[in-house]
Amino acid sequence: MTDRPVRDAPRLNRGRVLRTERLTPHMIRVVLGGDGLRSFAARPDTDQYVKLLFPAEGAVYPEPFDIAAIRRDLPRDQWPRTRTYTVRAWDPAAAELTLDFVFHGDEGLAGPWAAAARPGDELLFLGPGGGYAPEETADWHLLAGDESALPAIAAALAAMPASAVALAFIEVAGPAEEQKLEAPAGAEIRWLHRGAGRPGDALVTAVTTARIPPGTPQVFVHGEAHFVKELRRHLRHERGLPRERLSVSGYWRLGADEDGWQAGKAEWNRRIEREQERKEP
Repeated sequence: MTDRPVRDAPRLNRGRVLRTERLTPHMIRVVLGGDGLRSFAARPDTDQYVKLLFPAEGAVYPEPFDIAAIRRDLPRDQWPRTRTYTVRAWDPAAAELTLDFVFHGDEGLAGPWAAAARPGDELLFLGPGGGYAPEETADWHLLAGDESALPAIAAALAAMPASAVALAFIEVAGPAEEQKLEAPAGAEIRWLHRGAGRPGDALVTAVTTARIPPGTPQVFVHGEAHFVKELRRHLRHERGLPRERLSVSGYWRLGADEDGWQAGKAEWNRRIEREQERKEP
């Protein structure tokens, strides 16, 4: 999953479910393929994301599907609902796109869809967008996130050169949610088990108490907005890391669905930036 909106006439993609896999009790993998993905314009970013389109109940859309026309001609309550997901993997030779979904029973929109998905089901989506990839010139990498950021962290670790030094903190519900990840030999992956705790608390404790290497870092911190805010403050003001070395943003906010979070996210980020600027020397 990711936080940045798709901009500049987003490209419409049409995929069909090829197969699904239950990775853990609360993570479902869906692999999409079909002729509609042959022209998928993949990006080099390891946090590249797409905007999944879920039809509004009872809405009838034009064919060929035209999101611009829908938003122009139909009332807002008939627009497709969007959910943002990180691309876990893209296989250009096979034209297969892999997405991982957090699943909490009937809660939410995309998770239940993934649980019910069967080969041949169609999924429309916009994108991709993105903005982060591990740099070979960084002396070390810090990655921290919850389940929503796990696909991007996994993709980043897999893309790092064999000589990379990395420290990854990943918070999940419990031991059953851990996954085997591809990573360079110099990467240390620490799984944090949330249990009954508040999302992100274990990440804040782990990152703020961690020993970090010397040299030029590259940082990726994404997930629930409140812990992201805490770690942004810590990394900038207590660790003194340069702003340009950080990719730090909230993918979601506790107590809000994506519609609610996206509606208020820009103001949330502006407020945090103002607070940060006031504290900077």
